[in-house]
Amino acid sequence: MTAPRWSDKQVEHLVGNLLRHGVLGAAAVVLFGGLLLLAHHGLEPVQHTWATPEPAALRSLGGILAGALRLDARSVVQFGVVLLIATPIARVLLTLIAFTLQKDHLYTVITAIVLAVLFYSLFLSGAV
Repeated sequence: MTAPRWSDKQVEHLVGNLLRHGVLGAAAVVLFGGLLLLAHHGLEPVQHTWATPEPAALRSLGGILAGALRLDARSVVQFGVVLLIATPIARVLLTLIAFTLQKDHLYTVITAIVLAVLFYSLFLSGAV
């Protein structure tokens, strides 16, 4: 028995929904974090510091997740940004799966290269 093939229309629908829900979900998380920031720090005086680096906990995925689970407002906002960045990566991964199931070898290879470049730029380029 062969794996079911996804039609181009089904893939287009799945990708559209993924992007829509990913962006809306990320926006909702950032909005929630912003409201938490206002609730906890809205009445504090503004500190005009220039180029103050983020705390170490907000520079790693583990630290962001731990802070977001504690409902730390800055971590929640940062987690929303991570979700926003992850959305197009999930789109590429979904299309890779779809092209593989469709047995479209050329687009499978091209999409795998795009995914490899994305992962390299995120994790191995030294930028993080």
